[in-house]
Parts: sequence; structure tokens; C-alpha cells
Amino acid sequence: MANSVTMLKIKTFADYQNEYKQSVENPEAFWEEKASHFTWRKKWDKVLNWNFKDYDVKWFVNGKLNITENCIDRHLPTKGNETAFVWESNFEDKPNRVITYQQLHDEVCRLANVLKSFGVKKGDRVCIYLPMIPEAVFSMLACARIGAVHSVVFAGFSAASLSSRIQDSDCKVVLTSDGSYRGDKTINLKSVVDEALETCASVTNVLVYKHTGASVNILSGRDIWWHDVVPQSSDRYEAETMDSEDMLFILYTSGSTGKPKGVVHTCGGYMVYTCYSFLNVFQYNPGDIYWCTADVGWITGHSYITYGPLLAGATSVIFEGVPTFPDAGRFWKVVDKHKVTHFYTAPTAIRALEAAGLNYVSPYNLSSLKVLGSVGEPINEEAWHWYNKNIGKEKCPIVDTWWQTETGGILISPLAGITKTKPSFATLPLPGVQPLLVDEKGNEITGNNVEGNLCIKFPWPSIIRTTFGDHERCKQTYFSTYNNLYFTGDGCKRDENGYYRITGRVDDVMNVSGHRIGTAEVESAINMHADVVESAVVGYPHDIKGQGIYAYVIVPSTQKNHDILRKEIIAEVNKVIGPIAKPDKIQIVSGLPKTRSGKIMRRILRKVAEGEISNLGDTSTLLDPAVVEEIVKTRL
Repeated sequence: MANSVTMLKIKTFADYQNEYKQSVENPEAFWEEKASHFTWRKKWDKVLNWNFKDYDVKWFVNGKLNITENCIDRHLPTKGNETAFVWESNFEDKPNRVITYQQLHDEVCRLANVLKSFGVKKGDRVCIYLPMIPEAVFSMLACARIGAVHSVVFAGFSAASLSSRIQDSDCKVVLTSDGSYRGDKTINLKSVVDEALETCASVTNVLVYKHTGASVNILSGRDIWWHDVVPQSSDRYEAETMDSEDMLFILYTSGSTGKPKGVVHTCGGYMVYTCYSFLNVFQYNPGDIYWCTADVGWITGHSYITYGPLLAGATSVIFEGVPTFPDAGRFWKVVDKHKVTHFYTAPTAIRALEAAGLNYVSPYNLSSLKVLGSVGEPINEEAWHWYNKNIGKEKCPIVDTWWQTETGGILISPLAGITKTKPSFATLPLPGVQPLLVDEKGNEITGNNVEGNLCIKFPWPSIIRTTFGDHERCKQTYFSTYNNLYFTGDGCKRDENGYYRITGRVDDVMNVSGHRIGTAEVESAINMHADVVESAVVGYPHDIKGQGIYAYVIVPSTQKNHDILRKEIIAEVNKVIGPIAKPDKIQIVSGLPKTRSGKIMRRILRKVAEGEISNLGDTSTLLDPAVVEEIVKTRL
């Protein structure tokens, strides 16, 4: 049952149409055939059980496997000496690290043995809080190899955010480093972990990788240096047998209510779908060099740095740095240096590099590039054309990928060189994905040249299984808005050719630099400032980030200078969530537009933030209509 996964690849648009038709007419037979190309210890009894009403989805029921055998071991006979990863440091003069598939196997096994020595068992949760170094990937795979559940937390989150995630998933061990580099900054990660663990009784051990050489506190009995135990461990570890529906990982994502939710993905379906989508969207071939610039702290890093490429036996670049350090030519320098063929990044980065000017692009050849990708948010037309012309030299298809943490893999996207692209459109669904548009009442909107809310009517293998510890929240968030449908939370247009264009969130979630941030989460952090009585947060168009964060804040009794107050509020948000959530604009107001029942009219606040003040609608029914006039007059 272990055929080559390269057989999963679609080669022509006619192939795509045929596969799509099969996948909709007989989804179970379609995915059964795809799953047969992987290594299973026991074949499944049934391909799919599903129910969107009570929300219960199971793929490859009672199938047994270990995803790391498919990511690593199955490649060793033919690819053992081939490169799995090339690591590029934050500093361009620092040597690369090259990790072959055999070395990856050995590192993962050593770390697996250390985790077992800490008493980590199948099903235990392990928190990973590491910079973009190969050890972050080793950590994920070592957890998967022993059957532990990894919860990766982006190493830019604050101690409070880290603590809440460790507590929610009851993590037993934390894997971290002394520090991380971000451009010209050095961040002490270990001190963030120390602060977080003051409120996390479940953690028994912290394994610390020496990366920056920063001075750190090592707590006797709890903290252990990586270099003291991992290199000495055995490089053999027989992978645990996992059920297809056993948890693989938890990844926290913002929602429209304050507390981030732990999205759960499981082993079998996630494996099949991430590999299938990686091969087909990117049209990866042996010998290609693939580079996704994301961080493993986000779903893109899970699916399209760690699992998808390794399942396909690919060679990938892992990048520690930022696009503008030491200058805005860094991405293009790395592309030329490693002869990158496939480059996958976020519109935020593209817009920032476009703004820096072509002087940072022109020194580089970029002739190795074959495919460009975009992820995290819809790419605007201007950025699409700049990317196409100046980076792809009008020879590289752009795959504008739409998907979510909850979907596990790319759902709507061109297939590189196969689907005809259209700027700012994600184009067509992948085989197995059945999208539809609905109106506010849940009635399907048929035909083309239409707009509505984007839903999916049939499960795909990497769909979210639950939110950790709170299945009811999962049901309410994704399956209660519209009967028997997965609701994405996104608005969408379908053009005359049936191409899909995502128009943005329709709930209280902002998409800032490709990161989903809940308005309630930011408001909660702002409200912790002693002078703040109440706040309301909305997104507004931002030239680089896509959406910026605009905060309206009530501070009735303070005598403080407003600029000082704004700095303090930003510091509070940094402390509670992290710098990614800091407001771009903070407007001090005496009140907020509320209905007589006390509901904040965010629609009005959004329009003011966007500068659309001539069309605010009827404000006469508000509790205090004069508040709106004041907000308009003092807008930033």
C-alpha cells in the first residue's frame, strides 16, 4: 500500500477537471485511492464517517500509521543522502545548515528519546516555543513520532499568551531556546517562558536549545540544556502506532470572542491532504528547491514547511530572518543563493518589498524561479502585478492560495501552470473541496457573477476535528451559522468563469499581515490599562499590512498626555498578546456609538476608520447620536 506519492500529481487542466468530477461524485473512492499511496500499518475499515449537524468527522476509520514514517523513513532507501532542509540564518554571513533525510531521521529520533525520558507519553501535549531553526521542525516530528501532541506557539507571542495556551492544553513539556533573532533585534525567549511558567503547574520540564548565547536562568530539576542530552541520545526510535483519528497537533487561532481556540488536527486525513495539496498546487518536481517564508508558529509552517513538503520528499529552505534585514533585497539574495524554484510568501511582505523599490530587486537574477505563491490574505491586484512582473519576470504562475488554520490545507487555489490565473482571485477549488455561497439566511446563491458568504458542504480529509477541550465551541463557531455547512467566516465573489475571490472576514476577526486577530482579544488587552474604561477595535485598510488595527478608547478621568497614554496602551497589548496585535491608530473618545440595548455599532466605527464618513447611515436611533459627530471630528 506504499506507492510513490508522485503519482498523486495532476498534469493538465483536463486531469484537474476529471479529478474534481470524481472527487465530488464519489469522494470516498477518490480519497481511498489517494490514501493508498502512503505507508499504513493497518488499512482503514471505512473511508469516511461524517455528520455536520452534531459535528463528527472521521477519515480512514481505524487506519493505523505514523506520519513521521511517511515524512522520513519511507524516503531513506532512495533519498537518505538528499537534502530535506537548507537553513538560512537571520544573518547573511552566517553559514547555512544542510540537513539530509538521514540526518533528519537521526535528529528526530534523538529528540524523541529525550522526550520519552521526560515521561512524555502518547497523547501528552508538548509546547514548542522556538525560533525558525531546524530544531523547531525536529521538535514537531519528534512529538509526532512518539504520539505526543505538539502545540507550537509563535515565538513573538507574549508570556501571557504563551501561558494561556500552555494552560488550555495542559502541556507537560516546553521546548524553547535561550533566544531568537529578528532582524537587528535579539529576543530572550527563555525569560518569556520563565514568566509564562509562573502560572503553569502542568509543566515538568523545559528543554533549552542554545542559539543566541544569551544569559539565561536554568532552574534546577526543571530546565535542561538541549546540548547536554540530545546529542548523546540514541538515533533510533521505533515510531508509535497511531490511529488515523489520533490527535497530531493543536494550533491556537483567534476567533470573534476573546479567548483563542485550540484547533485540533489528526494524523491520517491531514497527512493525505497536505501532501496531495502541496504536490498539486505547487507542481513540485524532484530536484526543485521550495521555500515557504512562513514561521512554524502558524498553520502555513505546519502544512507547507514541515508536513506537506516532507511527505512529498521535497527539498525546502527554512529561513530565520525577515524580508528587510539587512536590507529589502534579502529574499531575492536567498533565492539566487539557493537557486529557489518555488517561492511562497505573504502579500504583506510583497507590499513592503514593493514599497522599498526596485533598487533592491535589480541586483538579483531570479532566473531559478518557476512558481510564486501567496498566502495569509487575498493578494491585491497591484501587488499581484508587481510580483508577477518584477519577481516572476512574467514567466512564473502565481498560486494565490486560500485556506485557514481550521482547513489544515489549501482549499481554493490555482494549480501552478495548469489553472489560468486571474489577479486577486484564488480561482478554483481543489479536488475534494465543495464550496458554495450562501446569503444571510443560508440559502444557496447559485450561478456566476454572484457574491455571498463562503461555506463548504462536504468534509475534506484535513478539516478541523474539534477545538481542544471544548467541542461545543467548535460546533457553534463553524457549524451552527448555516445548517449542515462549514462556515468559513469569509465573504466571497464568484465571477463569470466560476472563479472565487475572497473579499474578507464577515465576523469580528481582522486579518493583519496575514495573521487572524480577534477584535475582542485586542479590546480585552487594551481594557487592562488602568485608565481605560472601555474600548472598541476595528480593522481598516492598510497599505502594507492589508488591514491595520484602529482602536477607539474611552479614558474619562486621566490627566495624562494622549501620546504618552497611547504608548502605554501599546505596551499593554504587547505584554498581553504580543507586538503583532498592537494598534496602528488609537483615537481617544468620550463615548462609543451604542444602540439603546448597549450594543456597540462597529459598522459605524469601521466606516469612520476607513474614512467613509459621508455614508454612516441613520444614527438617530443610537443611545447618544452626538458621540458619532465627536468621533468623526477627532478621527486620526
